[in-house]
Amino acid sequence: MNAAPVISFEFFPPKTADGMDKLRIARDQLAAFAPKFFSVTFGAGGSTRDRTFETVIDIQQAGYEGAPHLSCISADKAEIRALLAQYQSQGIKRLVALRGDIPSGEVSNGDFRYASELVEFIRTETGEWFQIEVAAYPEFHPESSSPSADIRHFKCKVDAGADAAITQYFYNADAYFRFVDQCDKLDISIPIIPGIMPIYNFTQLARFSSVCGAEIPRWLRLRLQDYGDDLASLRAFGMDVVEDLCEQLLAGGAPGLHFYTLNQAGTISTILEHLGARKK
Repeated sequence: MNAAPVISFEFFPPKTADGMDKLRIARDQLAAFAPKFFSVTFGAGGSTRDRTFETVIDIQQAGYEGAPHLSCISADKAEIRALLAQYQSQGIKRLVALRGDIPSGEVSNGDFRYASELVEFIRTETGEWFQIEVAAYPEFHPESSSPSADIRHFKCKVDAGADAAITQYFYNADAYFRFVDQCDKLDISIPIIPGIMPIYNFTQLARFSSVCGAEIPRWLRLRLQDYGDDLASLRAFGMDVVEDLCEQLLAGGAPGLHFYTLNQAGTISTILEHLGARKK
């Protein structure tokens, strides 16, 4: 593994006490790899706001750094201001600032249109208190009108005050490296951390990908489909694919890896061990 790559992990807030217990087990297993932070997702339209807060505080109280996702779609400035103050009062120093998805069947009527406006608002309200992570899309945002427009929108977030970016997941390392090259040409110099999605289940992965615009390359899709109900073989093959992707990314100079855990630790732990990640 490259010297001191930044490792981080994403969780979603559990709905039940049993789910929280399972998350804690996964968190403590992954903590062995000395992650920079654990991020916690924020549901469409703020639908998991309280559970996101509770999960982040639980992470902080366990002695790790928690980074709540904060989406601004359908939110007004007073709501975001109150939430920022709440996180500051708890000593939270890192945020993942996102536009977010409009809840199904609703129309956005908030004060923010884009994540860049949210980043600018956070900086105006709190100065340099927060380390702000934003999203990046090597294969382009599904709502973007063109690749050039997409990267301009990304630059707006950087210019507004973002400190680093985490990408949407992908399975083509070239897409990431081309995106980084484009950013270099626009003098975007913040760290761009590749987002990594382990492969657990083809149906689930295909559903996620259709929503977020991540491409499953044809060769990979066909191989995964060919395993059918043989989940053990599919996961073993998927782990090899993701491990190879991580090796390519780190060898090519990626500053770290951010894993979308789906609140599971086993496969990711094995990948990191195979990569030679240093454990505590």
